[in-house]
Amino acid sequence: MEQRISLVTLGVTDVRRAKEFYERLGWRGQELERTVFFRTPGGAFVLWGRDELAADTGLTGERDGGFGGVCLAHNVRSESEVDEVLETARRAGATVTRPAAETFYGGYAGVFTDLDGHAWEIAYNPGFPIAEDGTITIPDLGSQ
Repeated sequence: MEQRISLVTLGVTDVRRAKEFYERLGWRGQELERTVFFRTPGGAFVLWGRDELAADTGLTGERDGGFGGVCLAHNVRSESEVDEVLETARRAGATVTRPAAETFYGGYAGVFTDLDGHAWEIAYNPGFPIAEDGTITIPDLGSQ
């Protein structure tokens, strides 16, 4: 199996409401059969009904709510951009669960949860440069 994430799918309680939230963040998606696809560099971010996703994955016994075991990361190019993204998310209806602050790795990051409780870390990490197309470069961490 090649090391790649092609899709990240979030199970949401209300697809239309979730789509509108991400649109308020400035994202543009396409709806197909009660599913919303947002193109990202190298893949896609998908919103799908939580019950449908649970059934599709065979996780129908999972309890709803609380931390779902997933934290998505969105790296940015500066500390000020971390603050801007967190504020944009807050205005769109997100809950900032960890205000932006310096990190142990020499960066700057904060976390918000979307309307369905999915956690997003917004991070400036000077060790992970961002290419023009939005992809990050992960250094050889074994040599450090």
